[in-house]
Amino acid sequence: MIQRGALIALAALALGACSARIVPPGAPAPTDPIAAPQFTTPLPAIPVAAPVTTALNARAAGAIAGTPIAALPIAQAQAERALKAFQTSCPALIKRNDSSGLTRGADWAAACAAAPDWNASDAPGFFRRYFETVQIGTGAAHATGYFEPEIAGSRTRGAGYDVPVYRKPGDLVDVDLGLFSEDLKGKKVRGRVEKGALVPYYQRSEIVDGALADKGLELAWAADPVEFFFLQIQGSGRLKLPDGSVMRIGYDNQNGRGYTGIGKLLLDRGLVPKGQASMQGIMSWLRANPEQGRAVMDENKSFVFFRELTGAGPLGAMGLPVAGGASVATDPDFTPLGAPVFLSLDRAEAAGIWVAQDVGGAIKGANRFDTFWGAGARARAIAGGMSGRGTAFLLLPIGTVARLNAESGHAGPSARR
Repeated sequence: MIQRGALIALAALALGACSARIVPPGAPAPTDPIAAPQFTTPLPAIPVAAPVTTALNARAAGAIAGTPIAALPIAQAQAERALKAFQTSCPALIKRNDSSGLTRGADWAAACAAAPDWNASDAPGFFRRYFETVQIGTGAAHATGYFEPEIAGSRTRGAGYDVPVYRKPGDLVDVDLGLFSEDLKGKKVRGRVEKGALVPYYQRSEIVDGALADKGLELAWAADPVEFFFLQIQGSGRLKLPDGSVMRIGYDNQNGRGYTGIGKLLLDRGLVPKGQASMQGIMSWLRANPEQGRAVMDENKSFVFFRELTGAGPLGAMGLPVAGGASVATDPDFTPLGAPVFLSLDRAEAAGIWVAQDVGGAIKGANRFDTFWGAGARARAIAGGMSGRGTAFLLLPIGTVARLNAESGHAGPSARR
């Protein structure tokens, strides 16, 4: 599935043992444009007197009534896409345990019952009828973007295709620490068993140097290490095969090592100026500085494993297809998976209603979102340079704020509808 935990996939660039190149031989560095930003002024958040900055979920961070939903500028096209995504999410939404602490499955029953037969021409009316706005903490939002890239690849290794795409190894062990201690509930680690003991799994540099080579784990082979690097950041993508057909691959698991963002490293060290820290800018720097690029990437110990996708996709964290311009990745401890969210940002392209259908290892905390733009050149151009700031309002079933206030034993602001 597309995991914005797949941002932890920055680790999965196979450069070392199989290929010492950053730029394939004879391949010119491609022109990779960024879409011109469309700036606008976001709606203000509701003032919060004493925001909680150490909360572990949305309920602890504080959920208050947001801007009245009738006052939100809900665009028709965006609402139609969001309605369709919400319809897709409903079967899973009403069965999920909501780790945000905000909702219960039954809360969504009325909206989910109405959604399949709702007339798309009045999609904004659906959201206004069944939802109220809720602000989590300060409501200050940050939104980035991701997409489904398409790069050259092959099912078999051959001339020009020597960057391995690994499937999940059989010796990768997931351990639920909550089974051993209540204090560790919700915590997990990954590793492998060596001499009867659980040890950390191979880090990126070890895998690149051949720790998994010749074990039958090669799912496919990519042609361009830089393009594959960014496919892994997205967590899902398409391999354009030599015969013109397409093989779709998606996140399957990760080695359990911590993620280090390469963009932040380059910025902190002054290797790229702030205005060029987009995907496109980082890609250009990697191609221009191959030796430094390899060293920087080795600082990221994380490595992601893929599987072939043969059905509808790409898939999000709910196990359901995500949709360009409608699906957003978020932290499920702060946004219920399947819930709509209204983003009012300084980037007009990403403003409007989205549906939380994915998660991300680098997408953490309240009001942090990663907008999904689909596939193709336009999606790549928008997602690669997306960084919007503004305000987020969750759209939760009517009555949520009143119930939360009653359960906490105090009267809060009336729901904004």
